Amino acid sequence: MSDHHPTGFTRWLYTTNHKDIGSMYLWFSFVMFLIGGAMAMVIRAELYQPGLQFVEPNFFNQMTTMHGLIMVFGAVMPSMVGLANWLIPMQVGAPDMALPRMNNWSFWILPFAFTLLLSSLFMDGGAPNFGWTFYAPLSTTYGPPSTDFFILGVHMMGISSIMGAINVIVTVFNMRAPGMTLMKMPLFVWTWLITAFLLIMVMPVLAGTVTMMLTDRHFGTAFFDAAGGGDPVMFQHIFWFFGHPEVYIMILPAFGVVSEIIPAFSRKKLFGYSSMVYATASIALLSFIVWAHHMFAVGMPLAGELFFMIATMLIAVPTGVKVFNWVATMWQGSLTFETPMLFSIAFVILFTIGGFSGVMLAMAPVDFQYHDTYFVVAHFHYVLFPGAIFGTTAAVYYWLPKWTGKMYNETSGKIHFWLSMIFVNLTFFPMHFSGLAGMPRRIPDYNMMFADFNMWASIGAFGLGLTQIYFLITLVIAIRSGKKAEDKQWEGATGLEWDALPSPAPYHTFSTPPKVD
Repeated sequence: MSDHHPTGFTRWLYTTNHKDIGSMYLWFSFVMFLIGGAMAMVIRAELYQPGLQFVEPNFFNQMTTMHGLIMVFGAVMPSMVGLANWLIPMQVGAPDMALPRMNNWSFWILPFAFTLLLSSLFMDGGAPNFGWTFYAPLSTTYGPPSTDFFILGVHMMGISSIMGAINVIVTVFNMRAPGMTLMKMPLFVWTWLITAFLLIMVMPVLAGTVTMMLTDRHFGTAFFDAAGGGDPVMFQHIFWFFGHPEVYIMILPAFGVVSEIIPAFSRKKLFGYSSMVYATASIALLSFIVWAHHMFAVGMPLAGELFFMIATMLIAVPTGVKVFNWVATMWQGSLTFETPMLFSIAFVILFTIGGFSGVMLAMAPVDFQYHDTYFVVAHFHYVLFPGAIFGTTAAVYYWLPKWTGKMYNETSGKIHFWLSMIFVNLTFFPMHFSGLAGMPRRIPDYNMMFADFNMWASIGAFGLGLTQIYFLITLVIAIRSGKKAEDKQWEGATGLEWDALPSPAPYHTFSTPPKVD
Protein backbone atom coordinates (compact mmCIF):
# COMPACT_ATOMS: atom_id res chain seq x y z
CA MET A 1 0.00 0.00 0.00
CA SER A 2 1.35 3.40 -0.90
CA ASP A 3 1.50 6.30 1.49
CA HIS A 4 0.48 8.70 -1.26
CA HIS A 5 -2.28 11.05 -0.05
CA PRO A 6 -3.72 13.31 -2.79
CA THR A 7 -4.21 16.95 -1.86
CA GLY A 8 -6.24 19.81 -3.26
CA PHE A 9 -8.92 19.01 -5.83
CA THR A 10 -7.65 15.48 -6.52
CA ARG A 11 -8.24 14.55 -2.88
CA TRP A 12 -11.96 15.27 -3.36
CA LEU A 13 -12.12 13.82 -6.86
CA TYR A 14 -10.70 10.42 -5.92
CA THR A 15 -11.74 10.15 -2.27
CA THR A 16 -13.40 6.98 -1.03
CA ASN A 17 -13.64 8.24 2.56
CA HIS A 18 -17.25 8.31 3.72
CA LYS A 19 -16.67 11.56 5.63
CA ASP A 20 -15.27 13.41 2.62
CA ILE A 21 -18.10 12.14 0.42
CA GLY A 22 -20.68 13.05 3.07
CA SER A 23 -19.25 16.58 3.21
CA MET A 24 -19.35 16.90 -0.58
CA TYR A 25 -22.99 15.77 -0.67
CA LEU A 26 -23.92 18.30 2.04
CA TRP A 27 -22.14 21.23 0.40
CA PHE A 28 -23.52 20.29 -3.02
CA SER A 29 -27.06 20.11 -1.63
CA PHE A 30 -26.60 23.51 0.04
CA VAL A 31 -25.49 25.09 -3.25
CA MET A 32 -28.53 23.54 -4.97
CA PHE A 33 -30.73 24.77 -2.11
CA LEU A 34 -29.55 28.34 -2.74
CA ILE A 35 -30.01 28.03 -6.52
CA GLY A 36 -33.50 26.54 -6.11
CA GLY A 37 -34.24 29.24 -3.54
CA ALA A 38 -33.18 31.95 -5.99
CA MET A 39 -35.72 30.55 -8.46
CA ALA A 40 -38.37 30.67 -5.73
CA MET A 41 -37.47 34.35 -5.26
CA VAL A 42 -38.26 34.96 -8.95
CA ILE A 43 -41.63 33.22 -8.47
CA ARG A 44 -42.48 35.22 -5.34
CA ALA A 45 -41.32 38.52 -6.88
CA GLU A 46 -43.71 37.96 -9.77
CA LEU A 47 -46.55 37.10 -7.38
CA TYR A 48 -45.88 40.02 -5.00
CA GLN A 49 -48.78 41.88 -6.58
CA PRO A 50 -51.34 41.19 -9.34
CA GLY A 51 -50.39 41.88 -12.93
CA LEU A 52 -47.30 40.82 -14.89
CA GLN A 53 -44.27 42.69 -13.51
CA PHE A 54 -40.91 40.93 -13.66
CA VAL A 55 -40.89 37.93 -15.98
CA GLU A 56 -42.79 36.51 -18.92
CA PRO A 57 -45.39 33.80 -18.11
CA ASN A 58 -43.33 31.16 -19.96
CA PHE A 59 -40.21 31.99 -17.92
CA PHE A 60 -42.35 31.94 -14.76
CA ASN A 61 -43.37 28.37 -15.61
CA GLN A 62 -39.74 27.46 -16.27
CA MET A 63 -38.89 28.76 -12.80
CA THR A 64 -41.66 26.75 -11.09
CA THR A 65 -40.48 23.61 -12.91
CA MET A 66 -36.79 24.07 -12.17
CA HIS A 67 -37.41 25.16 -8.56
CA GLY A 68 -39.33 21.95 -7.84
CA LEU A 69 -36.86 19.64 -9.58
CA ILE A 70 -33.80 21.24 -7.98
CA MET A 71 -35.27 21.32 -4.46
CA VAL A 72 -36.44 17.69 -4.59
CA PHE A 73 -33.58 16.02 -6.47
CA GLY A 74 -30.75 18.51 -5.89
CA ALA A 75 -31.26 19.87 -2.36
CA VAL A 76 -33.29 17.50 -0.16
CA MET A 77 -32.20 14.07 -1.44
CA PRO A 78 -28.42 14.72 -1.62
CA SER A 79 -28.51 16.33 1.86
CA MET A 80 -30.03 13.15 3.28
CA VAL A 81 -27.43 11.00 1.46
CA GLY A 82 -24.73 13.27 2.89
CA LEU A 83 -26.01 12.66 6.42
CA ALA A 84 -26.14 8.92 5.70
CA ASN A 85 -22.53 8.91 4.51
CA TRP A 86 -21.28 10.77 7.56
CA LEU A 87 -23.31 9.03 10.24
CA ILE A 88 -24.22 5.47 9.28
CA PRO A 89 -20.67 3.99 9.38
CA MET A 90 -20.04 5.66 12.76
CA GLN A 91 -23.41 4.67 14.17
CA VAL A 92 -23.09 1.01 13.23
CA GLY A 93 -19.36 0.82 14.07
CA ALA A 94 -18.12 0.33 10.49
CA PRO A 95 -14.77 1.72 9.23
CA ASP A 96 -16.40 3.10 6.06
CA MET A 97 -19.28 2.50 3.69
CA ALA A 98 -19.30 -1.01 2.21
CA LEU A 99 -18.70 0.09 -1.39
CA PRO A 100 -16.46 3.17 -1.22
CA ARG A 101 -15.60 3.52 -4.91
CA MET A 102 -19.26 3.29 -5.88
CA ASN A 103 -19.90 5.88 -3.17
CA ASN A 104 -17.51 8.27 -4.89
CA TRP A 105 -19.11 7.63 -8.26
CA SER A 106 -22.64 8.11 -6.95
CA PHE A 107 -21.67 11.61 -5.80
CA TRP A 108 -19.74 12.74 -8.88
CA ILE A 109 -22.65 11.87 -11.18
CA LEU A 110 -24.73 14.60 -9.52
CA PRO A 111 -22.84 17.79 -10.50
CA PHE A 112 -22.99 16.68 -14.14
CA ALA A 113 -26.70 15.80 -13.93
CA PHE A 114 -27.58 19.22 -12.53
CA THR A 115 -25.27 21.04 -14.93
CA LEU A 116 -27.28 19.36 -17.70
CA LEU A 117 -30.54 20.42 -16.09
CA LEU A 118 -29.46 24.02 -15.44
CA SER A 119 -27.93 24.38 -18.92
CA SER A 120 -31.44 23.95 -20.34
CA LEU A 121 -32.14 27.53 -19.17
CA PHE A 122 -29.80 28.76 -21.93
CA MET A 123 -31.11 26.55 -24.74
CA ASP A 124 -33.39 27.37 -27.64
CA GLY A 125 -36.96 27.37 -26.32
CA GLY A 126 -35.77 27.70 -22.73
CA ALA A 127 -35.89 25.27 -19.82
CA PRO A 128 -38.70 22.73 -19.27
CA ASN A 129 -41.87 24.68 -18.48
CA PHE A 130 -44.37 21.93 -17.65
CA GLY A 131 -44.09 21.75 -13.84
CA TRP A 132 -41.86 19.48 -11.76
CA THR A 133 -44.38 16.63 -12.23
CA PHE A 134 -43.82 16.87 -16.06
CA TYR A 135 -47.29 15.58 -16.97
CA ALA A 136 -47.71 14.18 -20.48
CA PRO A 137 -48.69 15.21 -23.13
CA LEU A 138 -47.53 18.69 -22.00
CA SER A 139 -43.98 17.36 -21.60
CA THR A 140 -43.99 14.96 -24.56
CA THR A 141 -45.94 16.56 -27.40
CA TYR A 142 -45.46 20.19 -26.36
CA GLY A 143 -42.23 20.18 -24.31
CA PRO A 144 -39.32 22.40 -25.50
CA PRO A 145 -36.22 20.78 -27.06
CA SER A 146 -34.42 20.99 -23.69
CA THR A 147 -36.81 18.30 -22.37
CA ASP A 148 -34.36 15.67 -23.67
CA PHE A 149 -31.59 17.08 -21.46
CA PHE A 150 -34.02 17.03 -18.54
CA ILE A 151 -34.74 13.34 -19.25
CA LEU A 152 -31.02 12.48 -19.30
CA GLY A 153 -30.48 14.49 -16.10
CA VAL A 154 -33.28 12.59 -14.33
CA HIS A 155 -31.75 9.26 -15.42
CA MET A 156 -28.38 10.29 -13.97
CA MET A 157 -29.93 11.41 -10.67
CA GLY A 158 -31.78 8.09 -10.45
CA ILE A 159 -28.59 6.09 -11.04
CA SER A 160 -26.87 8.09 -8.28
CA SER A 161 -29.74 7.49 -5.86
CA ILE A 162 -29.87 3.75 -6.53
CA MET A 163 -26.11 3.37 -6.00
CA GLY A 164 -26.32 5.32 -2.73
CA ALA A 165 -29.21 3.14 -1.56
CA ILE A 166 -27.40 -0.11 -2.37
CA ASN A 167 -24.41 1.17 -0.41
CA VAL A 168 -26.54 1.92 2.67
CA ILE A 169 -28.21 -1.50 2.61
CA VAL A 170 -24.95 -3.44 2.21
CA THR A 171 -23.25 -1.37 4.93
CA VAL A 172 -26.06 -1.85 7.45
CA PHE A 173 -26.49 -5.57 6.85
CA ASN A 174 -22.84 -6.57 6.46
CA MET A 175 -20.77 -4.15 8.53
CA ARG A 176 -22.50 -3.67 11.87
CA ALA A 177 -20.28 -3.98 14.94
CA PRO A 178 -20.46 -7.32 16.79
CA GLY A 179 -23.44 -7.37 19.12
CA MET A 180 -25.35 -4.63 17.32
CA THR A 181 -28.56 -6.38 16.32
CA LEU A 182 -31.05 -4.66 14.06
CA MET A 183 -33.21 -3.64 17.00
CA LYS A 184 -30.23 -1.98 18.71
CA MET A 185 -29.44 0.30 15.77
CA PRO A 186 -29.90 4.06 16.21
CA LEU A 187 -33.17 5.20 14.65
CA PHE A 188 -31.38 7.31 12.04
CA VAL A 189 -29.87 4.09 10.66
CA TRP A 190 -33.28 2.40 10.66
CA THR A 191 -35.01 5.24 8.85
CA TRP A 192 -32.26 5.33 6.21
CA LEU A 193 -32.31 1.56 5.74
CA ILE A 194 -36.05 1.70 5.03
CA THR A 195 -35.54 4.76 2.79
CA ALA A 196 -32.89 2.85 0.82
CA PHE A 197 -35.35 0.05 0.04
CA LEU A 198 -37.90 2.65 -1.08
CA LEU A 199 -35.30 4.22 -3.39
CA ILE A 200 -34.42 0.90 -5.01
CA MET A 201 -38.08 0.11 -5.59
CA VAL A 202 -39.28 3.43 -7.01
CA MET A 203 -36.33 4.95 -8.86
CA PRO A 204 -36.62 2.40 -11.73
CA VAL A 205 -40.28 3.44 -12.05
CA LEU A 206 -39.18 7.06 -12.60
CA ALA A 207 -36.58 5.83 -15.09
CA GLY A 208 -39.31 3.94 -16.96
CA THR A 209 -41.52 7.03 -17.02
CA VAL A 210 -38.90 9.31 -18.54
CA THR A 211 -37.82 6.59 -21.01
CA MET A 212 -41.42 6.31 -22.25
CA MET A 213 -41.45 10.11 -22.57
CA LEU A 214 -38.27 9.91 -24.66
CA THR A 215 -39.69 7.27 -27.01
CA ASP A 216 -42.94 9.22 -27.33
CA ARG A 217 -40.94 12.30 -28.32
CA HIS A 218 -38.53 10.70 -30.81
CA PHE A 219 -39.30 7.08 -31.68
CA GLY A 220 -42.93 7.07 -32.73
CA THR A 221 -44.47 5.42 -29.68
CA ALA A 222 -47.71 6.73 -28.19
CA PHE A 223 -47.66 5.63 -24.56
CA PHE A 224 -49.21 8.91 -23.41
CA ASP A 225 -50.69 10.24 -26.66
CA ALA A 226 -54.44 9.66 -26.96
CA ALA A 227 -54.29 10.25 -30.72
CA GLY A 228 -52.07 7.16 -31.06
CA GLY A 229 -54.09 4.99 -28.66
CA GLY A 230 -52.14 5.97 -25.56
CA ASP A 231 -53.42 7.34 -22.27
CA PRO A 232 -52.24 10.59 -20.63
CA VAL A 233 -53.79 9.46 -17.32
CA MET A 234 -51.50 6.42 -17.37
CA PHE A 235 -48.58 8.85 -17.10
CA GLN A 236 -50.00 10.16 -13.84
CA HIS A 237 -50.44 6.65 -12.44
CA ILE A 238 -46.84 5.71 -13.24
CA PHE A 239 -45.41 9.05 -12.11
CA TRP A 240 -47.24 9.10 -8.78
CA PHE A 241 -46.40 5.46 -8.09
CA PHE A 242 -42.88 6.85 -7.94
CA GLY A 243 -43.86 10.27 -6.61
CA HIS A 244 -45.64 9.35 -3.41
CA PRO A 245 -42.96 7.03 -1.97
CA GLU A 246 -40.53 9.77 -3.05
CA VAL A 247 -42.17 12.12 -0.53
CA TYR A 248 -41.34 9.63 2.23
CA ILE A 249 -37.81 9.14 0.85
CA MET A 250 -37.33 12.84 1.57
CA ILE A 251 -38.89 12.86 5.04
CA LEU A 252 -38.00 9.49 6.68
CA PRO A 253 -34.30 10.30 7.28
CA ALA A 254 -35.43 13.56 8.92
CA PHE A 255 -37.64 11.46 11.22
CA GLY A 256 -34.48 9.58 12.15
CA VAL A 257 -32.59 12.80 12.85
CA VAL A 258 -35.17 14.20 15.28
CA SER A 259 -35.47 10.76 16.90
CA GLU A 260 -31.77 11.12 17.80
CA ILE A 261 -31.86 14.77 18.88
CA ILE A 262 -35.05 14.90 20.99
CA PRO A 263 -33.93 12.11 23.41
CA ALA A 264 -30.49 13.75 23.73
CA PHE A 265 -31.84 17.13 24.84
CA SER A 266 -34.64 15.57 26.89
CA ARG A 267 -32.09 13.44 28.83
CA LYS A 268 -34.38 10.47 28.32
CA LYS A 269 -34.46 7.29 26.33
CA LEU A 270 -36.62 7.56 23.22
CA PHE A 271 -40.18 6.56 24.08
CA GLY A 272 -41.28 3.45 22.19
CA TYR A 273 -38.17 2.59 20.16
CA SER A 274 -39.63 -0.58 18.62
CA SER A 275 -42.95 1.12 17.79
CA MET A 276 -40.95 3.82 15.98
CA VAL A 277 -39.24 1.16 13.85
CA TYR A 278 -42.53 -0.55 13.01
CA ALA A 279 -44.24 2.80 12.33
CA THR A 280 -41.45 3.75 9.89
CA ALA A 281 -41.78 0.42 8.08
CA SER A 282 -45.59 0.81 8.00
CA ILE A 283 -45.31 4.28 6.46
CA ALA A 284 -42.97 2.89 3.80
CA LEU A 285 -45.32 0.01 2.92
CA LEU A 286 -48.46 2.14 2.90
CA SER A 287 -46.75 4.76 0.71
CA PHE A 288 -47.06 2.30 -2.21
CA ILE A 289 -50.86 2.09 -2.09
CA VAL A 290 -51.85 5.75 -1.87
CA TRP A 291 -50.44 7.18 -5.11
CA ALA A 292 -53.79 8.01 -6.78
CA HIS A 293 -54.81 10.51 -4.08
CA HIS A 294 -52.90 12.95 -6.32
CA MET A 295 -55.37 12.11 -9.07
CA PHE A 296 -58.87 12.26 -7.57
CA ALA A 297 -59.85 14.81 -10.21
CA VAL A 298 -59.06 12.59 -13.25
CA GLY A 299 -62.38 10.76 -13.07
CA MET A 300 -61.55 7.41 -11.48
CA PRO A 301 -64.29 4.96 -10.41
CA LEU A 302 -65.96 5.54 -7.04
CA ALA A 303 -64.44 2.31 -5.64
CA GLY A 304 -60.97 3.59 -6.57
CA GLU A 305 -61.60 6.92 -4.89
CA LEU A 306 -62.83 5.20 -1.73
CA PHE A 307 -59.82 2.86 -1.62
CA PHE A 308 -57.24 5.62 -2.05
CA MET A 309 -59.08 7.91 0.35
CA ILE A 310 -59.12 5.30 3.14
CA ALA A 311 -55.52 4.17 2.46
CA THR A 312 -54.34 7.79 2.63
CA MET A 313 -56.10 8.40 5.93
CA LEU A 314 -54.61 5.14 7.22
CA ILE A 315 -51.03 6.37 6.60
CA ALA A 316 -51.73 9.12 9.15
CA VAL A 317 -51.83 6.47 11.91
CA PRO A 318 -48.13 5.42 11.96
CA THR A 319 -47.19 9.06 11.41
CA GLY A 320 -49.29 9.96 14.45
CA VAL A 321 -47.51 7.23 16.43
CA LYS A 322 -44.18 8.90 15.68
CA VAL A 323 -45.43 12.36 16.73
CA PHE A 324 -46.87 10.88 19.93
CA ASN A 325 -43.55 9.16 20.70
CA TRP A 326 -41.54 12.36 20.20
CA VAL A 327 -43.89 14.29 22.50
CA ALA A 328 -43.82 11.46 25.07
CA THR A 329 -40.01 11.50 24.97
CA MET A 330 -40.02 15.19 25.88
CA TRP A 331 -42.70 14.75 28.54
CA GLN A 332 -41.15 15.23 32.00
CA GLY A 333 -37.65 15.23 30.52
CA SER A 334 -34.83 17.55 31.57
CA LEU A 335 -35.20 19.68 28.47
CA THR A 336 -32.70 22.28 27.29
CA PHE A 337 -33.22 24.30 24.15
CA GLU A 338 -30.03 24.46 22.15
CA THR A 339 -30.38 25.13 18.41
CA PRO A 340 -30.69 21.47 17.30
CA MET A 341 -33.49 20.92 19.83
CA LEU A 342 -35.31 24.09 18.72
CA PHE A 343 -35.27 22.95 15.08
CA SER A 344 -36.44 19.47 16.14
CA ILE A 345 -39.38 20.79 18.16
CA ALA A 346 -40.34 23.12 15.28
CA PHE A 347 -40.12 20.09 12.99
CA VAL A 348 -42.63 18.17 15.12
CA ILE A 349 -45.10 21.07 15.36
CA LEU A 350 -44.97 22.32 11.77
CA PHE A 351 -44.75 18.87 10.19
CA THR A 352 -47.92 18.00 12.12
CA ILE A 353 -49.66 21.05 10.59
CA GLY A 354 -48.63 19.72 7.17
CA GLY A 355 -50.03 16.34 8.20
CA PHE A 356 -53.39 17.84 9.13
CA SER A 357 -53.76 19.55 5.76
CA GLY A 358 -52.75 16.21 4.19
CA VAL A 359 -55.67 14.48 5.92
CA MET A 360 -57.95 17.19 4.48
CA LEU A 361 -56.56 16.56 1.00
CA ALA A 362 -57.05 12.81 1.49
CA MET A 363 -60.84 13.22 1.38
CA ALA A 364 -61.88 12.78 -2.25
CA PRO A 365 -64.95 15.06 -2.30
CA VAL A 366 -63.01 17.83 -0.55
CA ASP A 367 -59.96 17.34 -2.77
CA PHE A 368 -62.03 18.25 -5.86
CA GLN A 369 -62.18 21.77 -4.37
CA TYR A 370 -58.54 21.94 -3.19
CA HIS A 371 -56.91 20.25 -6.18
CA ASP A 372 -54.29 22.36 -8.00
CA THR A 373 -54.78 25.33 -5.66
CA TYR A 374 -52.33 27.02 -3.32
CA PHE A 375 -53.74 24.89 -0.50
CA VAL A 376 -51.79 21.97 -1.97
CA VAL A 377 -48.68 24.16 -2.26
CA ALA A 378 -49.04 25.13 1.42
CA HIS A 379 -49.51 21.46 2.41
CA PHE A 380 -46.42 20.04 0.78
CA HIS A 381 -44.22 22.98 1.72
CA TYR A 382 -45.21 22.52 5.37
CA VAL A 383 -44.14 18.90 5.04
CA LEU A 384 -40.92 19.59 3.15
CA PHE A 385 -39.52 22.85 4.51
CA PRO A 386 -40.10 22.42 8.26
CA GLY A 387 -39.83 18.68 7.64
CA ALA A 388 -36.89 17.79 5.41
CA ILE A 389 -35.05 21.15 5.57
CA PHE A 390 -35.48 21.75 9.33
CA GLY A 391 -34.51 18.11 9.94
CA THR A 392 -31.30 18.48 7.94
CA THR A 393 -30.55 21.83 9.62
CA ALA A 394 -31.03 20.30 13.08
CA ALA A 395 -28.64 17.49 12.08
CA VAL A 396 -25.99 19.96 10.88
CA TYR A 397 -26.10 21.93 14.15
CA TYR A 398 -26.13 18.74 16.27
CA TRP A 399 -23.29 16.88 14.54
CA LEU A 400 -21.16 19.85 13.41
CA PRO A 401 -18.88 19.57 16.51
CA LYS A 402 -18.36 15.89 15.64
CA TRP A 403 -17.69 16.62 11.97
CA THR A 404 -15.37 19.61 12.28
CA GLY A 405 -14.10 19.67 15.88
CA LYS A 406 -15.43 23.26 16.01
CA MET A 407 -18.51 24.66 17.75
CA TYR A 408 -20.91 27.07 16.07
CA ASN A 409 -22.01 30.25 17.85
CA GLU A 410 -25.13 29.30 19.85
CA THR A 411 -26.59 32.82 19.67
CA SER A 412 -26.22 32.85 15.86
CA GLY A 413 -27.85 29.43 15.69
CA LYS A 414 -30.82 30.61 17.72
CA ILE A 415 -31.19 33.78 15.61
CA HIS A 416 -31.18 31.54 12.51
CA PHE A 417 -33.85 29.36 14.09
CA TRP A 418 -36.22 32.16 15.09
CA LEU A 419 -35.89 33.94 11.75
CA SER A 420 -36.55 30.65 9.92
CA MET A 421 -39.54 29.91 12.15
CA ILE A 422 -41.12 33.34 11.58
CA PHE A 423 -40.50 33.50 7.85
CA VAL A 424 -41.45 29.90 7.04
CA ASN A 425 -44.89 30.50 8.58
CA LEU A 426 -45.24 33.94 7.01
CA THR A 427 -44.45 32.41 3.62
CA PHE A 428 -46.56 29.29 3.61
CA PHE A 429 -49.43 29.81 6.05
CA PRO A 430 -51.23 32.49 3.96
CA MET A 431 -51.20 30.03 1.04
CA HIS A 432 -53.76 27.90 2.89
CA PHE A 433 -56.22 30.79 2.77
CA SER A 434 -55.60 31.81 -0.84
CA GLY A 435 -55.90 28.13 -1.83
CA LEU A 436 -59.19 27.66 0.05
CA ALA A 437 -60.47 30.78 -1.70
CA GLY A 438 -59.63 29.16 -5.04
CA MET A 439 -56.30 30.58 -6.20
CA PRO A 440 -54.77 28.18 -8.76
CA ARG A 441 -51.08 27.33 -8.56
CA ARG A 442 -48.45 27.74 -11.31
CA ILE A 443 -50.18 30.88 -12.62
CA PRO A 444 -48.17 34.14 -12.86
CA ASP A 445 -51.17 36.45 -12.41
CA TYR A 446 -54.22 36.41 -10.15
CA ASN A 447 -57.36 38.19 -9.02
CA MET A 448 -57.07 41.24 -6.76
CA MET A 449 -58.83 39.34 -3.96
CA PHE A 450 -55.62 37.29 -3.39
CA ALA A 451 -53.29 40.31 -3.31
CA ASP A 452 -52.74 40.60 0.46
CA PHE A 453 -52.05 36.89 1.02
CA ASN A 454 -49.54 36.89 -1.84
CA MET A 455 -47.82 40.03 -0.62
CA TRP A 456 -47.26 38.51 2.84
CA ALA A 457 -46.11 35.21 1.31
CA SER A 458 -43.58 37.04 -0.88
CA ILE A 459 -42.25 39.12 2.03
CA GLY A 460 -41.87 35.90 4.05
CA ALA A 461 -40.13 34.15 1.15
CA PHE A 462 -37.52 36.89 0.75
CA GLY A 463 -36.94 36.87 4.53
CA LEU A 464 -36.56 33.09 4.44
CA GLY A 465 -34.05 33.31 1.60
CA LEU A 466 -31.91 35.90 3.40
CA THR A 467 -32.07 33.79 6.58
CA GLN A 468 -30.40 30.87 4.76
CA ILE A 469 -27.56 33.20 3.70
CA TYR A 470 -27.19 34.00 7.42
CA PHE A 471 -27.04 30.22 8.07
CA LEU A 472 -24.23 29.90 5.52
CA ILE A 473 -22.26 32.71 7.22
CA THR A 474 -22.79 31.07 10.66
CA LEU A 475 -21.48 27.74 9.30
CA VAL A 476 -18.43 29.24 7.59
CA ILE A 477 -17.47 31.22 10.73
CA ALA A 478 -17.91 28.09 12.88
CA ILE A 479 -15.77 25.93 10.58
CA ARG A 480 -13.02 28.52 10.10
CA SER A 481 -12.77 30.09 13.54
CA GLY A 482 -15.28 28.48 15.90
CA LYS A 483 -14.08 27.55 19.36
CA LYS A 484 -12.80 24.01 19.76
CA ALA A 485 -15.56 21.53 20.51
CA GLU A 486 -15.22 19.59 23.76
CA ASP A 487 -15.01 15.81 23.81
CA LYS A 488 -18.57 15.70 25.06
CA GLN A 489 -19.79 18.90 23.51
CA TRP A 490 -23.43 18.80 24.50
CA GLU A 491 -22.52 17.92 28.08
CA GLY A 492 -20.46 21.13 28.14
CA ALA A 493 -23.35 23.12 26.73
CA THR A 494 -25.90 21.84 29.22
CA GLY A 495 -24.00 20.93 32.36
CA LEU A 496 -25.72 17.54 32.49
CA GLU A 497 -24.10 14.13 32.33
CA TRP A 498 -24.43 12.16 29.12
CA ASP A 499 -23.25 8.95 30.70
CA ALA A 500 -26.73 8.32 32.09
CA LEU A 501 -28.08 8.04 28.55
CA PRO A 502 -29.04 4.53 27.45
CA SER A 503 -27.71 2.77 24.38
CA PRO A 504 -27.70 3.57 21.48
CA ALA A 505 -25.42 6.37 22.66
CA PRO A 506 -25.28 9.86 21.13
CA TYR A 507 -22.81 10.55 18.36
CA HIS A 508 -19.81 11.78 20.30
CA THR A 509 -19.20 8.52 22.17
CA PHE A 510 -18.32 6.69 18.96
CA SER A 511 -14.62 6.29 18.48
CA THR A 512 -13.15 7.58 15.24
CA PRO A 513 -13.01 4.67 12.79
CA PRO A 514 -9.56 3.42 11.79
CA LYS A 515 -8.15 5.06 8.67
CA VAL A 516 -8.45 2.85 5.58
CA ASP A 517 -5.93 3.27 2.79
